[in-house]
Amino acid sequence: MIGLADCNNFFVSCERVFRPELVARPVIVLSNNDGCAVALSNEAKALGFKRGDPYFKIKDQAEANGVYVFSGNHRLYEDMSGRVMTTLRSFCEEIEIYSVDEGFMFFSDSFGDWADFGRQIVRTVMRNTGIPISLGLSSTKTLAKVAARFAKKYPAYRGACVIDSDDKRRKALELTLINDIWGVGRRNAPKLRRQGITTALQLADLEEERVKELFNIVGHRMWKELNGESCISREIVPPQRKTITCSRSFQADIYDYEELRKAIADFTATVGRRIRGQHLVAEALEVFVATNRFHTSGPQYFNAVAQRLSDPTDDTVELVKAAMKALEGAYRPGYGYKKAGVTITRCIDRDAVTNNLFVDTEERERRRRLMAAMDRINASPANRNALHLASIDSPLTRLTRREHESRLFTTLLSDIIEINLRE
Repeated sequence: MIGLADCNNFFVSCERVFRPELVARPVIVLSNNDGCAVALSNEAKALGFKRGDPYFKIKDQAEANGVYVFSGNHRLYEDMSGRVMTTLRSFCEEIEIYSVDEGFMFFSDSFGDWADFGRQIVRTVMRNTGIPISLGLSSTKTLAKVAARFAKKYPAYRGACVIDSDDKRRKALELTLINDIWGVGRRNAPKLRRQGITTALQLADLEEERVKELFNIVGHRMWKELNGESCISREIVPPQRKTITCSRSFQADIYDYEELRKAIADFTATVGRRIRGQHLVAEALEVFVATNRFHTSGPQYFNAVAQRLSDPTDDTVELVKAAMKALEGAYRPGYGYKKAGVTITRCIDRDAVTNNLFVDTEERERRRRLMAAMDRINASPANRNALHLASIDSPLTRLTRREHESRLFTTLLSDIIEINLRE
């Protein structure tokens, strides 16, 4: 049996854990730089707000309707996600973390009444973390996704839906629209509707040869999964990432090259820390800069420049040097830059690197120890980014907008929740 645990309105739920007065109230969580709505409570959705709404357009309406608005507090959300996954592992050792708010569970043993067992998992996660989840259980990943959607949509399931018979499978697929199937995508859904296929059951009932005409191998696997044949591989160990990006939209357009240079250096330090955490090294990186596409009255500009590294490295100093060369090629004076970023475009495993004959191995090892020491110090919430290159000057706190950010209740001692007892 395969389970899919999906946290309900995850970002909103994280805020509600430490602000119980938000329960049953409309809540919106904003994207980076307070740009647009990325998560909404059911109460906010009922008021007509939608994911992707630009905040400047809905701000007055949100205030008029008493909506609580939060800047995205991703450090808090990541920590709460870890607590949810830890609780899930107490029921199942094999877990594939699919996203920050979803995880597949693979059960080898039978637990009798799967619905009761699923509801026990849901109750335990809520008790341990305060996060409500929906759990779908079935024989394949795709059907587990379908079941989790039903568990979330219909309160009568009490958080857990099981599809463990062909009758249940067909009934669930009959009630599932084609665009709600995991893996169909925005491109395939209109194509299928033009073929008269509007439900998951209609897709599942197609002849295999017809499926091969309509889809590639990924779509063929999805069709098999809808028919109860498990064929999407498990990824208990996350696959090695091929690219890593850090980018931001700025609070105001940046015209000054020095400000932009500091921001790019900061982004580069972030991706450097990330690849070190995954035991990777970079072979090449790319820097991009862009003006504000919503300012149609002003001149528009976008450019991205790649820079190959002479030797694969995870050294922030070397990565920043390469990023500065790329920025010189991408930058054009006279424009106001609203967004910029750095992408490591090619990563390889650190142990797979063949040392250059002319590289000073002792110096490389010394620098590696230095980077490791910086990462250990900066990993502490109290000392976050305490050590950085002089070229960075910590610009992001000044260049990005987080006017509604909540506290770091779980990772910073000064932000710990306060309880006032009345006599």
